[in-house]
Amino acid sequence: MSALAEDGSRRELKVEELWPHKGHVVLKFAGVDSISDAEALVGCELQVPQAERARLESGWTYVSDLVGCMVFDGNREIGKLEDVQFGAGEAPLLIVKAGSREFEIPFAEAYLRSVSVEHKRIEMQLPEGMLEINAPLTPEEKEQQRRK
Repeated sequence: MSALAEDGSRRELKVEELWPHKGHVVLKFAGVDSISDAEALVGCELQVPQAERARLESGWTYVSDLVGCMVFDGNREIGKLEDVQFGAGEAPLLIVKAGSREFEIPFAEAYLRSVSVEHKRIEMQLPEGMLEINAPLTPEEKEQQRRK
């Protein structure tokens, strides 16, 4: 396992021990023996080599397998999944790019129709108007805001 820091540096880690704590799992890494040692890992992304990942139940997928998929709303192609953000709400946000436009789409079961990692395709059924909510402002809309 490795930890990828926000500055792009990577550090190899070995899980020495793990235990449940308040609904979470605490990981004890070899060589990380104090709180100050552990604080250096805050904000890091833990990465497990693909060959060492656990098999998932049918219907589940790893986030890393979703990145690069094309996202569709019915038959309409929205764009390519660039990233997945957590912590903005109950459902992770899919960051989908289409040219210069970027959409934030909740990866919620209510909107999800199918995922095919093999075909790099995510099919959703989004509520009407959802994509327009966070669409970039048009030049006309920017001008209207400047006048206010």
